[in-house]
Amino acid sequence: MKQKTKITKKQFLLGFTAITFLLAIIRLVFPSIAFNRAKVLINDNSLITETTDSIKIKTQSATSNAKTTLFYKANGSLKKNRIIGVRDYEESFPDLQPQQIRAALHYGVKPVTNRNDAERRKNELVYIGSNPYYKMKKLNNSVPYLVPRAAILLQDISRNFMDSLQTKGVPINKILVSSVLRTKEDVEKLRQHNHNATENSCHLYGTTFDIAYNKYAAITRPVTNDTLKWILSEVLNDLRSQGRCFIKHEKRQGCFHITVR
Repeated sequence: MKQKTKITKKQFLLGFTAITFLLAIIRLVFPSIAFNRAKVLINDNSLITETTDSIKIKTQSATSNAKTTLFYKANGSLKKNRIIGVRDYEESFPDLQPQQIRAALHYGVKPVTNRNDAERRKNELVYIGSNPYYKMKKLNNSVPYLVPRAAILLQDISRNFMDSLQTKGVPINKILVSSVLRTKEDVEKLRQHNHNATENSCHLYGTTFDIAYNKYAAITRPVTNDTLKWILSEVLNDLRSQGRCFIKHEKRQGCFHITVR
């Protein structure tokens, strides 16, 4: 029986060094092998060409193959959209408690007893806080938790709102979230001084949040008229028409009452 030849560590290192040295010599003698012409696509608008002399970047014609984006027209100029708003707030956002509570029961969690209970329910709820797209008002009667589905909806509303401000040439402002998940204790306290507050609130289920329409958090500079409310109403109307949420325009509370669906 033939005995297998065993390569030692020293032999392997010597062989590896010899091969590396040989490749280095070949590269010096025949540089064209290492610098063959190649074209690599780096994005939709540019091709990078590598040659032996230099790296040249060729930009495709903006007029021949350009695509419009959210912020720019095909010719590269800044896009500015008109502010439309909605015809009537009550008509556009009429979703009452019975509709919203059905969605809350379907997509929500079992009502949370108190703040300690909310902390223990983090496998069902996600924490939301102020971020680059929206700001939380001081929460007196709720805690900053939502079911994941509702948290995604809130994020989409706030991002779409900022995008709309940009395309309409309006100073950047964040929306203000004024109410989120209410515990049973919160609802009881609220009902003591607000008789219109319902005992079976949609806020109990983590599916519902309120966005103020009369106050915003300015990033560049404040906007003093109803412009921001008009733009916010466009964003909300669009998401509602997609079947993503129920919305009630709350006159007394100065907010849009929104439940995910």
